[in-house]
Amino acid sequence: MRDTLERTRAVVVTAAPGAGKTTRVAPALIDRGRVLLLQPRRVAARAMARRIAEERGWTVGREIGWHIRFERQFSKDSRLVVVTEGILTAYLQDDPLLSDVSTLVIDEFHERSIHADLGLALARQAWVARHDLRIVVMSATLDTAPVSAFLGGCPVIDVPGSLHPLSIEHAPGETVAAAVRHVLPRTAGSILCFLPGAAEIHAAIGELGSLSAADVLPLYGSMDSRDQDAVLSPPARRRVIVATNIAETSLTVPDVSAVVDSGLQKVARYDDERAVDSLATERITMDSADQRAGRAARLGPGFARRLWDARDRLRPHREPEIDRVDLAGPLLSILAWGGSPDTFDWFDRPSPPRIAAAQSLLERLGAARHGQITDVGRQLQRLTLHPRLARVLLAAHGSFEACAECARLSEPAAADHRNLAEHLNRAARHVLGDRHRAHITDIELRKAILAGYPDRVAKRRPQTPGPQQARMTQNGPAVTLASGHGAIVARDSGVENVEWMIALDVTSGRKTATTQALLRLGSPIEPEWLTPTRTETIHEFDASTGTVKARQVEWYDEVVLREHPMAPDSGVRTALLAKTWTERGPDDHSRHLLRRLEFAGIAVDAGGLATAAARAARKLSDIAITEDLLPWGTRQQLDKHAPVKLRVPSGRDMIIEYGDDGTAAVSVKLQELFGLAESPRIGKSRTPITFHLLAPSGRPVQTTQDLRSFWERTYPEVRKELRGRYPRHPWPEDPWKAPPTHRTKRK
Repeated sequence: MRDTLERTRAVVVTAAPGAGKTTRVAPALIDRGRVLLLQPRRVAARAMARRIAEERGWTVGREIGWHIRFERQFSKDSRLVVVTEGILTAYLQDDPLLSDVSTLVIDEFHERSIHADLGLALARQAWVARHDLRIVVMSATLDTAPVSAFLGGCPVIDVPGSLHPLSIEHAPGETVAAAVRHVLPRTAGSILCFLPGAAEIHAAIGELGSLSAADVLPLYGSMDSRDQDAVLSPPARRRVIVATNIAETSLTVPDVSAVVDSGLQKVARYDDERAVDSLATERITMDSADQRAGRAARLGPGFARRLWDARDRLRPHREPEIDRVDLAGPLLSILAWGGSPDTFDWFDRPSPPRIAAAQSLLERLGAARHGQITDVGRQLQRLTLHPRLARVLLAAHGSFEACAECARLSEPAAADHRNLAEHLNRAARHVLGDRHRAHITDIELRKAILAGYPDRVAKRRPQTPGPQQARMTQNGPAVTLASGHGAIVARDSGVENVEWMIALDVTSGRKTATTQALLRLGSPIEPEWLTPTRTETIHEFDASTGTVKARQVEWYDEVVLREHPMAPDSGVRTALLAKTWTERGPDDHSRHLLRRLEFAGIAVDAGGLATAAARAARKLSDIAITEDLLPWGTRQQLDKHAPVKLRVPSGRDMIIEYGDDGTAAVSVKLQELFGLAESPRIGKSRTPITFHLLAPSGRPVQTTQDLRSFWERTYPEVRKELRGRYPRHPWPEDPWKAPPTHRTKRK
């Protein structure tokens, strides 16, 4: 491999678990100068350095060493330094050419952590610029073609493994504790159990209790380093190690001959809609299951008990972390390196919306401006924390209280945060210098937390009656997040009884109509600390008063910060009143005028007339469409073709009712029409008047457009029926010659 690397300066190495690639490849390349060996986890970096030192007869801190977050153990003479991913990124920012490194070895690249992807992309720039830098990418399971192409089509070297025979059986639904009791009498070595997280690990250990045949120990990333190292040391007797996927790859737990695999893992995912990262428990992939099982067959025949059905189909490969987590940290690293996220040559380019969201957060943190890193951003980068937490430390002057809070937020599963808090305090002193303060007040700490989480503001919702609100109250208070989405406040969140808060830990709910996110940890804030992100004036129609009311609303993202009433804008009031009037429909008087206009064949803009009427209105009931709103010429045409009244033979003027069907009708007592032979016609189409002929009581007795036919055919029957009922009214035999009247007969 060294000869190939000498020619091509880059190779991709794949090897089965147990082939020894991690402990053998990197030490073999120190002939040309210092080698950096990248490991994804801190506990693995320390363990690997010790293992190589033991095999080579080297001394840790002299020939070989490690550099992990807040811990370094190497010297200027160390030829091989094992580093974690964030440290490699920091090296590349300080020295983009990696001037004092001859070879970079990236191990376990198949895990596709975001820092490994970023480290490879940054290192490639140095590899292109320097003709003496070598890069080796190693993995147990990897699609090698994309990596080879990214490194100029470099060779791929496949190293056969030395795995011993491995027996696999499935026990769907079985608990880890039950599986351990099943496996213990069938095997001789230690048992390595895989569970998704620290909580599940401690629950399983509690269920196992004390075992006479073995010691039971946990292993996960946030444990104290001394406890982690103790688990990785040669055992005095048989052990059951209950671990997360920290023990899945390069980390070797000694004397393991059996594996119990729950088939689950914790996966961080960024929720675009709620602007939060959340840890989701998911099924592992097939390559991960194979690596877990392979841990049992490194030293001899192994046995793996999988707690899922053999018929289950797992996804073949892991999803790259860059596709599912917050990108603010990587983007800040790119800016500190001197690049632009938009033009950066990513190994796998994230989607533009996710890059834009991370850039927006960096802008809000003050870490970037117009696509360039700021002085604040450079200080955040030096603190080697997520930009949010680094911003908290910076705003809190690196105080003890802030270091303790950041330690708790950085590693929430850890039982003891003192060591990390002390490391953060030392780093803050180094970065801040004379701006460092030993202690701050609680208010100052809460303001600092707001500086790091400006997009995580939440406001308690007012309680409203109803079954849904009752369910929310039972589960905890409901809040609106700055993103506009809802959440329920957990009872032990620390903010159950406050109105304004920072949502520090939000677990996304399933995206259904009724399930909301859960705010598990918060920090109280005061609304006076918030600067509005936008201000708008809102006009609304108040149905109870029939008026338009206005208020000025100050928003913080999608949460109302404060509001106060104000006088409505006259133009907006006019438009809103007219719109409401149009949606409600015209009153009777206005409807009559509109029908007249339509009957007369005059094109009409009802909305425009409503707007004209609304200009002088203060409330909805003031709006009426009248002839005064029409031009003089239009009014003349209207009176000519659609008159308001019709004079009947009795001498009275009767209102003409215009219908939606294009008719014109008059309701009149039939005695008032004596002598009228033909129905009058009006309008451009000469439409005959429809008469609703009324009895003296006002009850309709006949409807007709043909008066002649009525007098000749129908009147005699009407007369016969009604003359006895209404004797004081005239009922002549000859309606043609009788005088029309609206009066009764004289006594």
